[in-house]
Amino acid sequence: MTTHPTMPEQTAGTEPSAPTPSEKNPFLVSLGERARALRARRGMTRKAVAAAADVSERHLANLEYGEGNASILVLLQVAGALQCSLTELIGDVTTSSPEWLLIRELLEQRDEATLRKARIAIGEALGTGGSDLVANTRVALIGLRGAGKSTLGQMLAEDLGYPFVELSREIEKFAGCSISEIQALYGMNAYRRYERRALEEAIQIYPEAVIATPGGLVSDPATFNQLLSHCTTVWLQADAEDHMKRVSAQGDLRPMAASREAMEDLKSILSGRAAFYSKAQLRLDTSAQPLEPTFQALRAMVRNLLNLSA
Repeated sequence: MTTHPTMPEQTAGTEPSAPTPSEKNPFLVSLGERARALRARRGMTRKAVAAAADVSERHLANLEYGEGNASILVLLQVAGALQCSLTELIGDVTTSSPEWLLIRELLEQRDEATLRKARIAIGEALGTGGSDLVANTRVALIGLRGAGKSTLGQMLAEDLGYPFVELSREIEKFAGCSISEIQALYGMNAYRRYERRALEEAIQIYPEAVIATPGGLVSDPATFNQLLSHCTTVWLQADAEDHMKRVSAQGDLRPMAASREAMEDLKSILSGRAAFYSKAQLRLDTSAQPLEPTFQALRAMVRNLLNLSA
């Protein structure tokens, strides 16, 4: 049996005092407006929605008028009753217009290969870059810190005769301080803006280049889309142990650097980003063999994709 959220106690014979519009939380007000709009779109009465959601009609009324701080479970029940996703109820951008909703409907429950084709087609239609299935003479190395992007990137750039761009250094030039200082002083959102700006400039300046990217670049979909559209991408993979060893060798002496907790965090990050890294056109395991044969394997696959003589 569903337990309904309890209303605040009130003195007998008195009506609860409703908060004035200026006192209401703006998010709760917007949430209530969307709930009412969705109910109207479905042609359902408040009583019908309350019954389908198994919540009290009074509680639903409070939700619709921005006076009820509903729990996530109640919101899930209301979304189910309105036959919409939770994101549509709470206001995700992809539910903000009929066209967005129609596009979502077309893409829902599609497999990864179909979604990739759709993303490429949309990118080409909007003129935001070429297909990421086509080789580009900007070669971007992606992967977690310690995968070998800087070392192998410099070797590859020298072999191809291309400029080598360490995107982290370009970010620091824009900000006038180190990566850690950017994040500590201005926050992650500011860092992501510098990262996007650095990538945009690299794309504009260099028609040919080898670009070593920060490990977290894939976390920002807009920046990662730009990378996929304008660069040939190579995912450099490594075992978690190798990542940790190489980062330590680079002088990362932060506390707990070799702890079990740090290793578990590293494995979690690798697991969480793997689905994004896997969008790269090429991938290479840098833990499989020593540096020179690893470089030769990278050199061969990139030259083959770019149709360059060996």
